[in-house]
Amino acid sequence: MLTAISGGIGCGKTVVSRIVSAMGFSVYDCDSHASRIMDTDSEIKRMIAEQVHPGCVSADGNIDRRLLGEIVFADYEALQVLNSIVHGAVRDDLRRWADRHRDEHLFVETAILYQSGIDRMVDDVWEVEAPLDLRIERVMTRNGVTREEVLARIGSQDSFAPEKRHEHTLIIVNDAVEPLLPQIEKAIG
Repeated sequence: MLTAISGGIGCGKTVVSRIVSAMGFSVYDCDSHASRIMDTDSEIKRMIAEQVHPGCVSADGNIDRRLLGEIVFADYEALQVLNSIVHGAVRDDLRRWADRHRDEHLFVETAILYQSGIDRMVDDVWEVEAPLDLRIERVMTRNGVTREEVLARIGSQDSFAPEKRHEHTLIIVNDAVEPLLPQIEKAIG
């Protein structure tokens, strides 16, 4: 069984993932694995430099994540290009990881479930939701970015919202009012 823990930036997916992990379940974090893949795969770096912006990869082969983020969250087409470069590699890595944990209930944390194609790999989805103002506040505090930068990221994620959610979707509310643990325990069954 593979369950996606998804939701937009600042909704609290990582908090839910950490709780699930503390309960003894294995969680694949797409963001950290995508970063690892981007940092170690020279072909992906070459494609980012050629197809997104040459300044995103330094002469010593390091990715300038701040510049890359500024570019892709301000330019929908650049974001599409970056996604086309990285998503397939992440899906392949997720498949290999899941194969190593065959007999377990596994979780995958992802902010971009549908645009990455991971929605077609999972059995069910936990959609983590939080009020917009709370999401903005969380991201500004965590990342040291402006309200406008957070709204740009939210807008880029929302532009990929599907018309129809995964057929097995459960909503987890992370609004700092409703306790998370009882919702998670109920979801696990």
